[in-house]
Amino acid sequence: MNNYKKEILNKICYTELVYGRINKKLNLELSKDRIEKLISEILSKTDESEFQKKGKNIYITNNERNIRLTINSFTNRIITADKLKEKTTNR
Repeated sequence: MNNYKKEILNKICYTELVYGRINKKLNLELSKDRIEKLISEILSKTDESEFQKKGKNIYITNNERNIRLTINSFTNRIITADKLKEKTTNR
């Protein structure tokens, strides 16, 4: 099994456009530094079993924060961050 977590934590990179995309998709207004800190915290606190490679991307699902990160597996560049759908219970 590949250790995606360690490699991503060591090599993650960002584009100028991704900062705006993350703020928009997560409905935030954070500075670049705060976004990088947030992403780093999510990566650090997410269990390795939640790092799943599909095609060229690695998807990191953090249910505690209700966020899924998408990272390019070749460049370790973050592509986007998405809010997970809220689970509804029928009663």
